[in-house]
Amino acid sequence: MVPSLPADLSVPVVIVQHMPPVFTEMLAKRLDQLGPLPVREAVDAEVARPGHVYIAPGGRHLAVAAEHGALTLHLNDDDPENSCRPAVDVLFRTAARAAKGRLLAAVLTGMGQDGLIGARLVREAGGHVMTQDEASSVVWGMPGYVTRAGLSEAVLPLDDIGVAIGRAVAAWPATQSWPTEGPARQLERT
Repeated sequence: MVPSLPADLSVPVVIVQHMPPVFTEMLAKRLDQLGPLPVREAVDAEVARPGHVYIAPGGRHLAVAAEHGALTLHLNDDDPENSCRPAVDVLFRTAARAAKGRLLAAVLTGMGQDGLIGARLVREAGGHVMTQDEASSVVWGMPGYVTRAGLSEAVLPLDDIGVAIGRAVAAWPATQSWPTEGPARQLERT
């Protein structure tokens, strides 16, 4: 998904991957070489910059906060959630609060139901959720729970998710939380 994100993406991308320490650093370095956007592990208290991809370090939760007119990233060692640290629910919960609905969450292949509670909070805050389809998932646990709960507005093959994110963000008016018609909604219905 990350290599297919557009080079002119006007928002930051924050990723939680259920991986142990060291592996997330190697993942970030590899993804940095494959696509047009810079990718690296998140650093505590840094500002999330548009067009940059941040990966939660293995073994650390990654939270988002709105501070001084910017989104900042915060790492913590709080207890695991859904038996995971980092946990998607931590990221989604804090991002929903910080972004006040100006958020698109994507849940990709993975075991368990991490992301379900967070996806519900994203939708309740006015944000949007898309999920990877079962056919392209190695394990349809996480996206399956979110999809079956009726929280996903688009269920897409992995190869289409990066492009869908780019199109949705490009159609996102600066004055609205998300387009109600137009290219993003049309894409979601396909």
